[in-house]
Amino acid sequence: MNITTIALFCLLISSPLTAQEPHVASGKIKRFAQFPSAYIEPRNVDVWLPEGYSDTIKYSVLYMHDGQMLFDSAATWNKQEWGVDETLGRLMAEGKIKNCIVVGVWNTNTRHSDYFPQKPFESLKPAEQDTVMKGRRPNNQVLFSRPIQSDAYLKFLVTELKPFIDSTFSTLPDRQNTFIAGSSMGGLISMYALCEYPSVFGGAACLSTHWLGVFMSKGNPVPAAFMRYLRVHLPSPKNHLLYFDYGTKTLDSLYKPFQKQADAIMGAKGYTARHWKTKEFAHEDHSERAWRKRLDVPMLFLLRKN
Repeated sequence: MNITTIALFCLLISSPLTAQEPHVASGKIKRFAQFPSAYIEPRNVDVWLPEGYSDTIKYSVLYMHDGQMLFDSAATWNKQEWGVDETLGRLMAEGKIKNCIVVGVWNTNTRHSDYFPQKPFESLKPAEQDTVMKGRRPNNQVLFSRPIQSDAYLKFLVTELKPFIDSTFSTLPDRQNTFIAGSSMGGLISMYALCEYPSVFGGAACLSTHWLGVFMSKGNPVPAAFMRYLRVHLPSPKNHLLYFDYGTKTLDSLYKPFQKQADAIMGAKGYTARHWKTKEFAHEDHSERAWRKRLDVPMLFLLRKN
């Protein structure tokens, strides 16, 4: 199966969606519609509060990208969801993870520009940058709707959204209780957030990390740029957690060689099993359905009780 065919799966989380509020099986959702920013386009933010949420309890915070795909399959274009409320609600009820809330940040038509790590891109030669920016989706749609703005996206998360969340809800705002997670391009930006803001985020979960960056298989300079970046910018393993995984079908079938390179860098930087985990999930593809099936694995790793 060639990259053009399997890359169709990346369209799962970039298509237009209805704006109805999600229904959840556990806890409740607070919607902040079109949350404003001085850095990026406004977007919806859905905050999931667990069953029994109380101002007398302090909660860890998990920031998740592609927020419209997290909670309610009836409200998503492909009728799939991560099942975040079910998984985290169950794990909390079983006493296996910290009390936490989830901040689901919606994507927009700037998704690829928001999620593509900016400093690795800027390290490319001008001709390579030009090739990347001319990339297209399998249906020939333009991949980047505007110049890469992931540094601005992270400024929005860290300097605008996080202060609002910490002042509005009963949170533990310190690094060891602030986490970030996503899949595919959301995996890349989660990794990048941990490296760029190591004093803010204590851990990142990167599911089906799209190491290719674009939809080029041959002559693609992007993965090497990501690896060079990691060698320099990985934060200390002493006080950070980093989770990676990948499946073996559809788009995920391309990730293993690049993940092995990233794993070698992690080991060289002193990361051990206490602070880093990489998992392969055989026969799993690039979809919310697959991520839902294994969501408990990264959640138990990031949110485990000390």
